[in-house]
Amino acid sequence: MRVYIVTDLEGVSGVTLWSQTGPTDAAAYEASRRLLMGDVNACVEGCLAGGATRITVLDGHGWPFNFVPELMHPAAEYLVGRGFPRGWGLDEGYDCGMQVGCHARNRTPDGVLYHTQSHLSDARYWYNDVELGEIGQTALVFGHFGLPCVLVTGDHAACREAQELFGKQCLTEAVKYGYGRQCCRMLAPAKTQQLIRQAARAALVGWTQAKPFKLDLPIRARVETLAVELPETATAEEIAAAPHQVHEGLCETQLDIYSF
Repeated sequence: MRVYIVTDLEGVSGVTLWSQTGPTDAAAYEASRRLLMGDVNACVEGCLAGGATRITVLDGHGWPFNFVPELMHPAAEYLVGRGFPRGWGLDEGYDCGMQVGCHARNRTPDGVLYHTQSHLSDARYWYNDVELGEIGQTALVFGHFGLPCVLVTGDHAACREAQELFGKQCLTEAVKYGYGRQCCRMLAPAKTQQLIRQAARAALVGWTQAKPFKLDLPIRARVETLAVELPETATAEEIAAAPHQVHEGLCETQLDIYSF
């Protein structure tokens, strides 16, 4: 059983502020990196308990190196840095995919730190007229290689989004519940890591029931962004009222969804 895990930071246990997601606030970011490793290691341990023989973890947050090497679980391997290979090395052969630390797509009212790709540009993506966030985009890359997404962890809105897209065959584990973009009711990391460990094991037990996420090809793609980026302090009303721009194109494969 070969498992490929893609991570993000905004949906990790204990994270609820933009200041925690990058090195501008060095102390907060360093703490978040360790929280990320706690969720990742819990998922790895659950995969091992579920029979995984190879586990690869991709560092999917925007900064080039978010993992803490001395905290890496020795049973997994890690893809980090800049310039990831096209397809993230999934052509080497994996059975299923998982996503850890996810957030909801842009403009999800109860989503913690919601955005799609860039929270400063108010980016929104549509594929064949269906709006997808990063959870759906990652699953499309998995799906290109025939991998189902069998587990998503993150805030409650992200988990709801995953089940709407992939069905109940994709297990989810919520680590916090959003009251606003930077406000949530969270569970303690010691608790969420236990839940993630259990969910990862259960996901591998039933992974054959899940189906890869696929769209009809070629994919009609559209992205809408602010004409000029706004600061993090901009209100939802200010963002919605600001000028936006639209770019459209065709994706011949699901690997083209970021570059149309």
